[in-house]
Amino acid sequence: MLSRFIDRGLDEMAAGARANFAPRLVALAGVALVALAFLPWPVCAAWLAVAGGVDIVSWFATGEQAEKQALGGAVSWRARLTHLACLVAGVAAWVVLGILFWRTGTAGGALCGVVVWLAVMGFAQAFAYQSRAGYLLAGVMPAAALLITPLAAPSPAVPGAWAVWAMLLLSVGFATSSARQTMAARRRYDQATQDLRDSEQSYRLLADNVTDVISLASAEGERLYVSPSIERVLGFAPGELLETPNYTYMHPDDTRTVQDFIAGTTVETGPRTLDYRVFAKDGSVVWAETTFSRLNDGSGRVLGVSRDITNRKALESDLKDALARSEAAAAAKTDFLANITHELRTPLTAILGFAGVLRQSKSLSKRDTRHAQLIHDASQTLLGVIGDVLDFSKLEAGAFELDPQPFDPAATARSAAAIVEQQAAAKGLTLVTRIDAAAPALVGDAPRLRQVMLNFLSNAIKFTREGELELALIPAVEGDACRLRLEVRDSGIGIEAAQIETLFTRFTQADASVSRQFGGTGLGLAISKQIVDAMGGRIGVASRVGEGSTFWFEVDLPVARDWTESAEPESAGAALARPIRVLLVEDNAVNRELIATLLSPFDIELDTACDGAEAVEAVGRQRYDAILMDMQMPVMDGLTATRRIRDLADRAAAATPIIAMTANVLPEQVARCHEAGMNDHIGKPINLPRLLEALERWSSGGGEAAEADSIAS
Repeated sequence: MLSRFIDRGLDEMAAGARANFAPRLVALAGVALVALAFLPWPVCAAWLAVAGGVDIVSWFATGEQAEKQALGGAVSWRARLTHLACLVAGVAAWVVLGILFWRTGTAGGALCGVVVWLAVMGFAQAFAYQSRAGYLLAGVMPAAALLITPLAAPSPAVPGAWAVWAMLLLSVGFATSSARQTMAARRRYDQATQDLRDSEQSYRLLADNVTDVISLASAEGERLYVSPSIERVLGFAPGELLETPNYTYMHPDDTRTVQDFIAGTTVETGPRTLDYRVFAKDGSVVWAETTFSRLNDGSGRVLGVSRDITNRKALESDLKDALARSEAAAAAKTDFLANITHELRTPLTAILGFAGVLRQSKSLSKRDTRHAQLIHDASQTLLGVIGDVLDFSKLEAGAFELDPQPFDPAATARSAAAIVEQQAAAKGLTLVTRIDAAAPALVGDAPRLRQVMLNFLSNAIKFTREGELELALIPAVEGDACRLRLEVRDSGIGIEAAQIETLFTRFTQADASVSRQFGGTGLGLAISKQIVDAMGGRIGVASRVGEGSTFWFEVDLPVARDWTESAEPESAGAALARPIRVLLVEDNAVNRELIATLLSPFDIELDTACDGAEAVEAVGRQRYDAILMDMQMPVMDGLTATRRIRDLADRAAAATPIIAMTANVLPEQVARCHEAGMNDHIGKPINLPRLLEALERWSSGGGEAAEADSIAS
């Protein structure tokens, strides 16, 4: 408790007081001269001797604190207590002088006494704010004298004593309020300083352990620095590369492209990314993705951040095919499912968007950042579940396509457990995880696997009243393949053997009473079975009524060799070539605020309209570089508003690029946007890099060819 008051703040105060020693002695002499007008000279001389002596002793006593404060060393308790004693004596001397002034019985003496007390309180504001102890002593003692002395010894020269005392009380109140604000500001400063230290330490750790390759080259192309991670990627030690000319190990077909790309990278263009090939030390070809940035320090140096994308390149064609098939299958959705999509995606846009904003905030604690990450992960999972439920007919038709990517199965399982951990705790259930730390990185559809895990975990929590849940991840590696088994065991109500056979059929639960008691559509396990079947795996359950159930699945996945999980980008690296003015047409106030927040870091002037009619009026009054248009709005929808804008007499205004930004994402809905005259389409939830890319492309007039291709397709 004592250390909270006698802390480093007292050392800062001592250093400041020591630096102002000479002016303080001059002030003591001046006040003593003024006191001669009201007090006998022996009293004045005695006060000057005591107060000056205390200051002189304090000057010697604070030497250690001033030295250690400058050098950052530890200060002894003896030095701090000595300074504290001098502070008490010094403040007491000034308080006593104020009392002597007041007791002269003259108006001038009373005024001088009040001024002395207030001056000491002002000293606390100016010099003692670093220390709680200094603030308490230099503030409370004169405040007490200011309030007690006029009551204990009223001055005959001060009429209306109670009114004067009330004003003195008011001044103490103001000083107290100011003191609280000052101490609060001091606490914020200390916290900001600590956060800065933590941030610097984090950056040092990042530089030492980053898996991407960081390089620095001079304006002439000479290598200046290569991070140690280059040895993991290419097999070269950093010193080996620094001793060889640049481009020595680059693929000859890509060398000229890279040279021209770097030459075209300037401070104005900002960071730019290029894929190219290099040779590893063993002669193998490695695909690298590098983001080049020209440093804005006048040196012309180029910073490069590279990563190995060889596996990604090998999967690129499969991913493109999967995306094309997924988009084709989505065309079969009904209008009813399309409306459901819109109503679900609209609020989810705000959840995902603001969760992403919170994750990037530097003011959050680690705990709050983790909570924001869990919100984002859970929302992403919900978005995937919504898509799966709406596409169930696609699953039944066998047109379901996976998106295989390298992933960490242990991290995926832990993420799923973290999402439901609080839900289990709210029911008093213990969630135990048994995850094999030796689980290798695999190539598979991690979001789909996590969806199955979450379905198992959610059902276990739903049907368990007490006890514990266990999530087990069991890998069995054989060569380049791994049989991944996941089990979720609960101590819930259990399932009759006769009902297990139909458990994985859509819209089916153990019996009708289960639906009434626990809720649910009975669709989750059916979707899980379709996902596991699409992966060529097996799914099942073992259960005893009254004892609990164990749901499991097994899938065979290839091992991802030489793959390291990379961090998710926290923000878009895109930059606009010039300032632009954009009109946002959105009837949902939350989404308007979200888009304004996402675009605020960029050089974009944003106007808003609540419906299509307001948009048409705004375009008639003001020129815009681009318009972000929602589709479903009251008064006038986005399609009608687009047609009205295209029919404006002002041909320049009529040609303003219009980008659909809507939760209507089905192919036929996108086609209607183009038919109405829109130039582009961005689906909700918003992908910020995609949004910035569209704004840059259309506001710069470079999207005409893309528009023609898009409409033709």
